Amino acid sequence: MMIFCKFEPFCSVFQPFAHLNVSMPASIRLLILLLLTICWLGCDSSDPAMDEPDPEPVGEYTGLKTVAPYPVGVAFQSGRLTSTPHTQIVERVFSSLMAEYEMKMEPLFTGPGAYAWDGADALVDYAVANGLQVHGHTLVWHQTTPPWLENFSGDSTAFEETVRDYITTVVQRYQGKVVSWDVVNEAFEDGTGALRDSAFRRRMGPDFMARLFQYAHAADPDVLLFYNDYGTIWDPQKRAAMLAMIDDFQARGIPIDGVGLQVHITYNWPPLSNITDTMNELVRRGLKIHLSELDVRVNPDGDLATLTAARSQAQKERVKALVAAFNALPPENRFAITLWGLRDPESWLIDFWGRPDWPLLFDALFRPKPAYDGFLEALQEMP
Repeated sequence: MMIFCKFEPFCSVFQPFAHLNVSMPASIRLLILLLLTICWLGCDSSDPAMDEPDPEPVGEYTGLKTVAPYPVGVAFQSGRLTSTPHTQIVERVFSSLMAEYEMKMEPLFTGPGAYAWDGADALVDYAVANGLQVHGHTLVWHQTTPPWLENFSGDSTAFEETVRDYITTVVQRYQGKVVSWDVVNEAFEDGTGALRDSAFRRRMGPDFMARLFQYAHAADPDVLLFYNDYGTIWDPQKRAAMLAMIDDFQARGIPIDGVGLQVHITYNWPPLSNITDTMNELVRRGLKIHLSELDVRVNPDGDLATLTAARSQAQKERVKALVAAFNALPPENRFAITLWGLRDPESWLIDFWGRPDWPLLFDALFRPKPAYDGFLEALQEMP
């Protein structure tokens, strides 16, 4: 096991003296022993990067769920269910839970007729025990197709039967506990709105999404069914393709209840009008709107090494304006707002963009940020 030391650069200077020469003057030996003792006390047997910092004590603050007239959720991982600082915030602040990864196809569907339920079960059981609504994410996403299914050796009929059995098995396992599912995630290409060249499109044809929604509805007629995608709030071709799909579904009686608009945005882009225009198009079609996967980058140009007060204030104003726009929708169209993560250092955006960022509502020490206040103020100012 590797030893990590808080004083590593300092201690390394004295390591050669670990076996002291008795011919040294006593005062020198005593000084070196003292320094080595300091180094030893500063050492730890684990990587400090893996340690969870103790949360900073904070005063009382209002949980979003106590004010919001709709569910406010967070994406979560089962591995954090044993972290008291995480679960205390979840239970205090949020009324909805969504699996970050563990309810997607690849981690669940491990082989023909084979499933790995532990992570998903743990999240759902925790949510039910704590009175949290569960949004299922996601039944089909091209990026989490298991390799064995991507390279399925059977014919197209057998492929579709396998997918149908998977949807039926998963949806029925959580029937009565999961209130809604993202049936399909990110099916349209950026820039063109064309269907992605996924295994589902190749094996099932261009109408594959309609049949997936039908299979989910047959498995649980009461569960709400969503299409979820990013880019529909700034890419006109992708938005047009999504709306055309919805119009087609509604014309044919294909069940669809709502749309998840992934709001991976920055403090200054896209314009809020892009988001409101897209929401209004969905309202006109009578659909529920889920502002899903919300995070707000404050360092999109890589010009910050630390979060500044000015950029933090800009993030607060952005969150407040977004929540206020959602609040202005008819109540029957407001499904939920879900944060894509709890605290800044756990955001996927840091690795994805390769630069520091602070996109969430809580900082590294589990303290609510000004962005949290912006969310709360928008709720408190609702008419």
